[in-house]
Amino acid sequence: MQMEPGASREAAGQDDVAAVKRLVASYDRLRGQIATVIVGQEAVVEQLLIALFCNGHCILEGVPGLAKTLLISTLSRQLSLSFSRIQFTPDLMPSDITGTEVIEEDRGAGTRSLRFVKGPIFANVVLADEINRTPPKTQAALLEAMQEHQVTAAGFPHKLPKPFFVLATQNPIEQDGTYPLPEAQLDRFMFKVLVDYPSEAEELQIVRMTTSPLEVEMERTLNAREVIELQDIVRRVPCADHVLRFATRIVRATRVGRPDAPKIVKDYVAWGAGPRASQNLVLAGKARAILKGRFLVGVEDIRYAAYPVLRHRILTNFNAEADGVSSDEIITQLLESVSADAPGSLDSAMASRVFASTDSADER
Repeated sequence: MQMEPGASREAAGQDDVAAVKRLVASYDRLRGQIATVIVGQEAVVEQLLIALFCNGHCILEGVPGLAKTLLISTLSRQLSLSFSRIQFTPDLMPSDITGTEVIEEDRGAGTRSLRFVKGPIFANVVLADEINRTPPKTQAALLEAMQEHQVTAAGFPHKLPKPFFVLATQNPIEQDGTYPLPEAQLDRFMFKVLVDYPSEAEELQIVRMTTSPLEVEMERTLNAREVIELQDIVRRVPCADHVLRFATRIVRATRVGRPDAPKIVKDYVAWGAGPRASQNLVLAGKARAILKGRFLVGVEDIRYAAYPVLRHRILTNFNAEADGVSSDEIITQLLESVSADAPGSLDSAMASRVFASTDSADER
């Protein structure tokens, strides 16, 4: 007996809703498990997970000793994902990241052949530690991997494992001997996440935990298949037109050349964000809505995502540096000046049914 198209779409929508509810519960457990190892940094953890579930990449900026590496390795263990750390140094070569071909000799047959030896980039979660300490040639080796999810060696493509998540770290206080990432490469990162000092209570808890003999045992929460499933579901989350327009207006307001650009942009911005920022804003809003247990993106989700999405895409000028105006302050004023339209007829009650209709819309 063949199922009617409408019934099949409804069943697919129900499956998506059930999967979202199950994964939201897993997300809550995941944050609880990470909190047993990482004290505080709730916003950092949330932003990393949003980027992961959007199939994006992150750049983390913070002074040494804030447990950035521990956080990333803990996250990979919790998700049952392979983890690789690459320490970027001035003498690091592109082949040290992507891999190289070696000559393999078969003495029995008397033949020689080339065999590709995979580099550390072939992992689910890749930590590019202090990425700004290696020359641009080596930094560029990450570009194809981040965008195409593959590595090309000797003219042959090699697919990277799924999911694939690059987390790069930068130290903001040491600039001598560094190679700042060009804007084109910064734009490949979905989020720039700022890791700040812990509060006094959090630091006391950190000292108590790290100086005691107790070892924390964690349970694995999600696996690679479930992460990929959630990445697929995120793109099917409905987003109303007024939310799309709000995200687009925020990004367009960062561009200096427009006659209606806000005064703070004209005064302090040298270059604004491109269309990829609009795409990432909407995707991040979808992921945050799902992780909050909602089936519809709201304007508040876009406002939340604006800081990590835009702070590395807004290039400030000399006046901003002289006056001490940061990109985050510019974003705050933009969010206050850009207004959102009134919501349309799409509401949360309808959202679960839209899950199914998006599949048929894609087919059309």
